[in-house]
Amino acid sequence: MTNQIAIALGLLILAALGYDHYSQDGAALLFLAKKGLALIEWLAFWR
Repeated sequence: MTNQIAIALGLLILAALGYDHYSQDGAALLFLAKKGLALIEWLAFWR
């Protein structure tokens, strides 16, 4: 991955988080955080 692609992806992620924060009060980020924690617990079970 080149630096230009990494910067573009980083800016895209930050823009998506900013949009979520202002339009939905961070609901999508909270949803993804909960699902991420559930995934980590599920993976720890299969360890």
